[in-house]
Amino acid sequence: MTTTNTQLLRFTTAGSVDDGKSTLIGRLLHDSKSIFEDQWDSLQKSADLAGGSEVNLANLTDGLRSEREQGITIDVAYRYFATPKRKFIIADTPGHVQYTRNMVTGASTANMALVLIDARNGVVEQSKRHAYISSLLGIPHMVVCINKMDLVDYNEERFREIREEFYEFVPHLEIRDITFIPISALKGDNVVSDSENMPWYHGPTLLSHLEDVYIASDWNLKDFRMPVQYVIRPLTDEYHDYRGFAGQITAGRVKVGDEIGILPSGTRSKVKAIHEAGGSVEEAFCPQSVSIELEHDIDISRGDTLTTMENLPYTTKDHDAHLCWMHEKPLVLGKKYLIKHGARSTKVVFRELHSKVDVQTLEEKFEVTEMKLNDLGRVKFRTMAPLVYDAYKKNRYVGGFVIIDEATNDTVAAGMLRSPEKAQPVPEFTDYMI
Repeated sequence: MTTTNTQLLRFTTAGSVDDGKSTLIGRLLHDSKSIFEDQWDSLQKSADLAGGSEVNLANLTDGLRSEREQGITIDVAYRYFATPKRKFIIADTPGHVQYTRNMVTGASTANMALVLIDARNGVVEQSKRHAYISSLLGIPHMVVCINKMDLVDYNEERFREIREEFYEFVPHLEIRDITFIPISALKGDNVVSDSENMPWYHGPTLLSHLEDVYIASDWNLKDFRMPVQYVIRPLTDEYHDYRGFAGQITAGRVKVGDEIGILPSGTRSKVKAIHEAGGSVEEAFCPQSVSIELEHDIDISRGDTLTTMENLPYTTKDHDAHLCWMHEKPLVLGKKYLIKHGARSTKVVFRELHSKVDVQTLEEKFEVTEMKLNDLGRVKFRTMAPLVYDAYKKNRYVGGFVIIDEATNDTVAAGMLRSPEKAQPVPEFTDYMI
């Protein structure tokens, strides 16, 4: 298992336009001493060219010229830093409605969503929209940073008003852990160091919370799942009988001697050996990448799934999913697309547009006639070959997929599988095939 001091936390920023997302990330990197000298020199030169006396920390993440000219974030910017306690990957995502697809991309792998709210404006529609999308994407932790507290004189009552306003929206979210922190990204209050201007706040700073938030329970350690990425078959005399099935464990744990099933074929075997980069081990856990050797010679290919024999995943061709459409050309019902689900790819046809979410009001609208760029909705489709998966809310790593237009090879959508509406038959596993 990964130890605490080497744990990786992925988090994404979200919020309305000009709430200070990029400035906050710049402040976090600067105050935690995670900026290289050449980066700082570049920021100072940008300040000199702009005729300003202060360095604009937002330019650390707003790397595109168009972003700097407009003062907004357009693309997703990734930044990496570390403290003695933890490693971090930050995804700075856009706040504009028209860049919803970019926000979805940046948030898809995050452990935490960091939602910024301007203390002057309070909770606005875009704040709710980004919080809703974070919830839809299954992000388990959320930090609501009430930013620009310096512009409301560090007023405690204003912080409490915004917190209560956000709490009214919380029942619409499926996030179990929400923390509120009053900050000033520009001045540095409560970002890395405690604020002398807000003695009434007794909670953690943002960096302290990022270092200490408990994420080990975010993984499902009960139901073993491992999609096969590669079949290892060394062509040497020493290992001529070896056949290993390599991949990342996306849920659960497995140990030598366990009986496991292989889906969608419905065969079964026992674990003979487990190998990782450092050698053989008796037991492995998610999210380790390993190679598993089985006791029986079974036909297993890339895209198959090794699973526990209890609490089996779904294996079906008919699917119900949430979808974010990410292409200028709208979704066409009846058209053949390609779905990439983990290591498996197969053809797919969309049969029904069930509903669509109004990204302004978050109301679900039925009688949908189209799905176009940045739309969020619920769809039903059928795949040529069965997919093996858990619902996205149960396991994000086997419940997500992307849609590709075969004609152009463009990625046109990303989706999250739901539990099937109809009960699925339990697969009957055959005897060991020798």
